[in-house]
Amino acid sequence: MSGAEGTRDGASPTGGSALAAYTTLRLGGPAAGFVVAEDAETLADAVREADAAGSRLLVLGGGSNLVVADEGFDGHVVRIATRGLRFDSVGDGLVQLTAEAGEDWDAVVAETVRQGLGGLECLSGIPGLTGATPVQNVGAYGVEVSELLLSVDLLDRRTGNVRTVRAEDLGLVYRGSVLKHSDQAVVLRVRFLLRDGGRSAPVRYAELARTLDAEPGSRVDVAEAREAVLALRRGKGMVLDPADHDTWSAGSFFTNPIVEAADLSAVLSRIGAKVGPDQRVPQYPASDGRTKLSAAWLIERAGFGKGHPGPGGRARLSTKHTLALTNRGEATTADLLSLAREVRDGVLAQFGVSLAPEPVLVDCAL
Repeated sequence: MSGAEGTRDGASPTGGSALAAYTTLRLGGPAAGFVVAEDAETLADAVREADAAGSRLLVLGGGSNLVVADEGFDGHVVRIATRGLRFDSVGDGLVQLTAEAGEDWDAVVAETVRQGLGGLECLSGIPGLTGATPVQNVGAYGVEVSELLLSVDLLDRRTGNVRTVRAEDLGLVYRGSVLKHSDQAVVLRVRFLLRDGGRSAPVRYAELARTLDAEPGSRVDVAEAREAVLALRRGKGMVLDPADHDTWSAGSFFTNPIVEAADLSAVLSRIGAKVGPDQRVPQYPASDGRTKLSAAWLIERAGFGKGHPGPGGRARLSTKHTLALTNRGEATTADLLSLAREVRDGVLAQFGVSLAPEPVLVDCAL
């Protein structure tokens, strides 16, 4: 491996080999090897070296979207720690932001707000690294990365070459892309197109509009929008706090289910039979005439309230938000997955709707 800023010990730099130290769930067993890549060249070389040796490889970012098996990962881990931001005016009040994959995502959003650039403020408070945002098309409060993404630089693991790929060629969909659940490429850097002038993206999310006392579709001061989003996320235990076990999670564990148009009537009828015909079922338009339902609403109506415990109470639903599965301090990955199965199977049994996990599961499964 080349690159003076990389380190390798065969164990984590903390003196132990548990990957729990690198995930927001604080779960996960040991790795066989561990490399920290502090620049893009070191990152690319470490991946190429592992691939040439035929080693199993886990590329680790902020660990906010990972569930790692208790047994750990019997391969090499490359932790992304690259840094760098660049802002370039492209005319007409637009600015291109280029961010290295290892930049802390919320710090990037905070810097764009500090510079009066609108677009990313609704994605404030989301844990993880910038390189992960296009992989799962991160979204919150009415904004998705796909709306602002220009391109990414990828290391193509099949060829070992670095190439630039346009956003439209990434297959960006709700909480996904061609990069998710694929090990064929590694994101090295990301480019976004933002708007100068200190105003936010149009406020689309009803809860955020009420918090801001703004009309839906209006633009507000970009800093006010960020603070409102952070306040809403804190109220749901979705801003990392080491002292708050409600934030020992992978964020939303299940994606909101999307129902085909042909199936919607039957699904809504089944839900209505369980919760009563007068209850409004939250639903939102999705692509191709499909409809998105609220996973949190279904979980609650299936009988899983805030704080619902898994076996032994070591893993629980967040006491603030039913969509987050949390480690209460002494949980194992097995505990967490047992709770996830209970919730998934309960929603399926009650409503005939299947929930899919949002985090990446490493050497474990539901």
